[in-house]
Amino acid sequence: MSRRITLKRLLMPLKEKLQALPDSRRGRNKQYSMEDAGLSALSVFYMQSPSFLEWQRRMQRRKGKNNATSLFGLQRLPSPEQIRNLLDPVPEEALEEPFWAIFDLVKEREELEEYRELLGGWLISVDGTEHHHSTRIHCAQCRRTQRKEQAHYAHQVLMAAVCAPGKGVVLTLPPEFITPQDGAEKQDSEQAALKRWIKKHSSRFEPWEVTLLADDLHAHQPVCELALKQEMHFIFTCKEGSHKTLYEELHLLEKVEGGVQEKEVRCWKGRYWERRIYRWAEALPLRRGADALLVNWCGLTVLREDTGERIFRSAWITDHMVSEKTVEGIALAGRSRWKGENEGNNVLKNQGYQFEHNYGHGKQHLANVLLSLLLLAFLMHSVLDLINAKYQAIRQALGSRRTFFESLRTLTRFHHFRNWEHLLLFMFHGLELEPG
Repeated sequence: MSRRITLKRLLMPLKEKLQALPDSRRGRNKQYSMEDAGLSALSVFYMQSPSFLEWQRRMQRRKGKNNATSLFGLQRLPSPEQIRNLLDPVPEEALEEPFWAIFDLVKEREELEEYRELLGGWLISVDGTEHHHSTRIHCAQCRRTQRKEQAHYAHQVLMAAVCAPGKGVVLTLPPEFITPQDGAEKQDSEQAALKRWIKKHSSRFEPWEVTLLADDLHAHQPVCELALKQEMHFIFTCKEGSHKTLYEELHLLEKVEGGVQEKEVRCWKGRYWERRIYRWAEALPLRRGADALLVNWCGLTVLREDTGERIFRSAWITDHMVSEKTVEGIALAGRSRWKGENEGNNVLKNQGYQFEHNYGHGKQHLANVLLSLLLLAFLMHSVLDLINAKYQAIRQALGSRRTFFESLRTLTRFHHFRNWEHLLLFMFHGLELEPG
C-alpha cells in the first residue's frame, strides 16, 4: 500500500533544498533562515492570502502559536521585506529539484494511471507566457522591448505540465525562464527555452516515455531533432502558413489515390451528432533541403452533423506512427495541449493565484524565485486534489475554488490547527460529509 501523502510530506523536498541554500548575508544578524523565507513566501501562495503571515503574527501574540508554524513548519515569521531580501540572490534553478521530488512521489500511484494510458506514456504540455510587465520596474532578468518609443520590460517563462484528456488537474513541472543568457548574442526566446528544458530534464524519464505537446512555434526542425535525440516523442500544432514545404507535399499527395488517408467517426454529444474527420499522411519533409526531417502529419475537423457547423479544426506533426488505429489517440493528445493552458495558466492567472501580480521584483532573481514558489504551491494543491479523498470531498462540497480558499483564509485567521490534516478534518466534519 502506498504511503499516505500529506502536505508535510510534500513540503519536505522544498525544506531540504531551502536548508541547503547558501546564505549571502554578511554579519551576525541572521535571525531568519533561508528556510523561513522560502516557506513564508510559499505559505502566502498556498493560502492565496497576501495577509496570511500578518494574521499569523497576530495569532502568535494572542495565543502563543500560529498556523504558519503548524501548517508549514516555519520557525520564525519574517517580514515581507526580509523575505524579498533573502530570496533575491537565490538562482531560480535552485528550486527545480522539489518539482521532480514531488512528481516522483506521486507518479507511480494508481490515481495517475490514466495520465499515461494514451500513447503509452506521459503527455507534457509546454507553453510560453508572461508573468510580469512594466514600463518602469526592471532588472537584469527582464526581457526588453521597444513600443512607440517607450521601453517595456517583462518576465517570461516556459511552463511545462503533465496533462491528460478528460482530466481537470495538471501537474506542474519545473519552468524554464526566458531570460538573457550569458554569452548569447541574441535575446532569449521561447524556442531556446524549450531546448534548454529538454536538455536539462529529458533524463528524468525513461526513453520514449514522454510526448511533448506544443504550439506551431515549436514545430520546426531544430526542436524536433533535439526531442528525438533526447528520446522524446512530439506532437506539435502545424499551421499551413508557417510550414509551406510540408503542405506543398501534402497537397501533392492529395492528388494521388491513397496518398492521404481518411477516417470518419460519429460521436453523440447528448444533443446532437458530431462528425470527426481524421486525415493523415506519413514521411513529409519539415523543411526544404536534403537534410529535412521527415515527420508524420494528421488533421482533425469536427462538424456538427445536423447544421454542418465546423466546431474544431487543427493539424499536427508527430514522430508517432499514424494509422487508422492510432490517429484518434494522436489527435486527442494534440488537443490536450490546451489542458496546460486551461487547467494550468488560466487557473494561475484568474483563479486566485494572481500569477501576473508583482509580489516583488528585486534586483537579481526575486521575481523568478517567487514564481517558482507559487508554482510549487499550485503543484501541492494539484497533488492533493488528485489523491486526497477528504480534499476532493471538501472541494466538491464547496463548489468553487474561490469558496474553498475563502474558507481556508477565514478558518486560519481565527482558529489554530495542529497540522493540515487537522484543518481538512475540521472542514470535513463542519460540512457534515460522509466518509467515502
